[in-house]
Amino acid sequence: MRIPRFLPIAVLALALAAIAPRARAAASLYIVQAQTSAAASASVLRVHGKLERQLPIIHAVAARLDARQAAILRRVPAVRLFEDRPVATRATTSLLSGPTDPLTESTSSTLNSVDSTLATNPLVTTVTGTTSPVVSTVTTDPLVGSVTGPVVSGLSAATPTQDGSGVLGLPLTYQTNYPMVVGATALQQAGITGKGVTIAVLDTGLWQDLFQNYGSRVLATVDVLNGGSGPVSGDAYGHGTHIASIAAGGAQNVAGQYFGIAPQANLVVVQAFDGQGRGSYADVIAGINWIVAHRQQYNIRVLNLSIGATPESFYWQDPLDQAVMAAWRAGIVVVVAAGNEGPNPMTIDVPGNVPYVITVGALTDNYQPYNPGDWRLASFSSTGPTYEGFVKPEVVAPGGHMVGSMPSGSYLANIDPNSMMIAEQLFTMSGTSQAAAVTTGVVALMLQADPSLTPDDVKCRLMASARPAVSSSGALAYSVFQQGAGLINAVAAVNSSATECANVGLDISADLAGTEHFRGPANRDADGNFYIMNMQSLRPGSAEAGDGLTWSGAYPGAEGYSWSEAYPWSQGFAYAWSQNYAWTSNYSWTSNYSWTSNYAWTSNYAWTSNYSWTSNVPWWNDSQSPPATAPAPIQRWVPNQ
Repeated sequence: MRIPRFLPIAVLALALAAIAPRARAAASLYIVQAQTSAAASASVLRVHGKLERQLPIIHAVAARLDARQAAILRRVPAVRLFEDRPVATRATTSLLSGPTDPLTESTSSTLNSVDSTLATNPLVTTVTGTTSPVVSTVTTDPLVGSVTGPVVSGLSAATPTQDGSGVLGLPLTYQTNYPMVVGATALQQAGITGKGVTIAVLDTGLWQDLFQNYGSRVLATVDVLNGGSGPVSGDAYGHGTHIASIAAGGAQNVAGQYFGIAPQANLVVVQAFDGQGRGSYADVIAGINWIVAHRQQYNIRVLNLSIGATPESFYWQDPLDQAVMAAWRAGIVVVVAAGNEGPNPMTIDVPGNVPYVITVGALTDNYQPYNPGDWRLASFSSTGPTYEGFVKPEVVAPGGHMVGSMPSGSYLANIDPNSMMIAEQLFTMSGTSQAAAVTTGVVALMLQADPSLTPDDVKCRLMASARPAVSSSGALAYSVFQQGAGLINAVAAVNSSATECANVGLDISADLAGTEHFRGPANRDADGNFYIMNMQSLRPGSAEAGDGLTWSGAYPGAEGYSWSEAYPWSQGFAYAWSQNYAWTSNYSWTSNYSWTSNYAWTSNYAWTSNYSWTSNVPWWNDSQSPPATAPAPIQRWVPNQ
C-alpha cells in the first residue's frame, strides 16, 4: 500500500498537543533512522526531542527521547528507532567480567524505504581511484624485486617464525615475536613497513609512547565521546594504546627489529570509549562516520575495530553493522575482533558478524614461542557460524599474552599490575582485540605493496594465503568455524595473486539499500552438528563432506598442531566462503512481524530447498533491560593464554 506523504505529519500533529503541556519525562538516548538524516532530525524535533548528533553514514541521528516521544515515533512510517546500546573493547585478562546490554529496535511497516536510501549516501560512495604505488621498486635488498611481481621472491611463505612475549628489558632491547609469527619481520627487512598507508584505530584513545616513534605518523585524532569533536588527549583506559602499538608500533631494538607489524604506517586515532572502556553504539557509529568522511584526506585504507557486542538482530538491521558495511563499500578494509566468548559455537560479536568484513580469531603459542607444534587456538576465541549462516572467523592471528604499550597510570595498568612492566611501559594482555591489531598491520603491509587492492581483494588474498592448523594425520585440526582459513601469513599474502575468492555472491549495495539480504552456507543438523551445505549436489543443502566442514561444537583441547601452507583445500574453501545466497524472493522486510524476544529465527523464513536454520536469534526482552544509557563493562576477561 502506498502511504500518503502527509501521513507522518498528521500522526505527529495529533500527538504533539498531548506532549507540549506536560513536564518532560526522563529521556533516554536513541538512534533515529529515516530516509535521510535530515528527515530523522525533523521527526525528532516535531516531537520536541533533543538532537544529540548527526549520523549521516546510516541516515540517522542520535537523540534523547522520553517514553512518550519514542512511542509516537515508533508509529511514524519510514522511521526506525533503536534504543542506544553499549559496546565494549575486546581484550582479556583475569580480572573482570560483565553482561552485555541489549538493543531495542522498533520498526515501522516501511523499512525498505528507509534502507533504500543507504545506497545513495554521499559519504559512502565507492572509492575507485588509487594512487601510484608507494614503493615502486626496492633495490636495497637482493631478495626483493618489483612490487608488481612477488615482493619477496627469495623468502618462502614457510619461513620459520615464532611468537612470544619477548625478552624482558629496556625498550631498546625488548623484542616482540608476533611480527615473526605472521611473517611481518621478513617484509620489514625487505622494506615493506606500511609506509604511506593510514590505519584508523577506533578505540579508547592513544598515549604516544616516545619509543614507538609515532611522531608525525599520527595524522589526526578526534574524540567523539558524548557528541564531542575535539582532539584525543591521551588514553586513560589503555586499550587503544595497546592495539595501536601492536598494529603500528615503530620502536626498534638494538638489533634493528621492529616492535609492531606495520611500523611506518600512519595513524588516525578516534576515541569512542571512555576511561573505563565503556562506549555506545551512537559514539562508535559517529566515529566510523568521521573516518569515512575523512578517508580521502588522510588516505585511510584500514579500520581496526577491536570491539564487540552480542548480536540482537540480523546483521543488516543492526545500525553499527550498517555503518561498518558503509565503510567497507567506501573502500576501507575493516578488520574486526571475533569476540572472546569462545570456545562455544555461534559466539561471533557485532560487528564481526558482518559477512563482508575480515573477522579475526586468536591463536596462542602456549608459551612455547619457538615450537610451532605447541601453538593452538585460544580457548576464548569466539567461533561461528553467525546466525545468518556465515562462516566466521575468516582467519586467526596471535592473540595470546600479547605485549604492547601501556601508560603506567592507565585503568588497565592499575587493575592488573602484575601484567604491567613499569620501566618499559609495556603490558601483557590476551584477546581477539590483539589478534585483530596484528591482522590490521598485515593489511597495511599488503596495501603498501599494492595500493590498488580493493577491500575484497585484500580479504581474498589474506584468506587464500593463510595456514590452517593440521593434525599429524594431515586433517584440519579445527573446523572452519573455529580457525577460518587459518593463521595469517604476511609474506604469502603480499605475494598472492588470488582474486574473486571473498564475498562471492554478495551485493553490498543491495544489502545497504534494503533490496536484498544474504545468508551463508552453514547450517545445523538435528543432532546439533554444524555443517557446510553443498548447493551444487543432487540434493541441494545437503552436508558437504569435506575435511573441517562439519563440527560438533567441541573444543579439541590443548594439543599442538602444525600450521600448514600446503593444506589441500580442494573444494572446501569454495564451499565455506564462496557460497552465499540471497534470501528467498518471498522474503519481505515489511511483513507484519514484531521483532521481539518471542520471534523465532525459523518463523516463516525457510531458506530454500526445504532446509531451514534451526537456531534462534537471542532477541532481547526489554523487561530484562537495565537503563538504556548504562555504560558497557569490558566483557569476558579471561587469564592470559
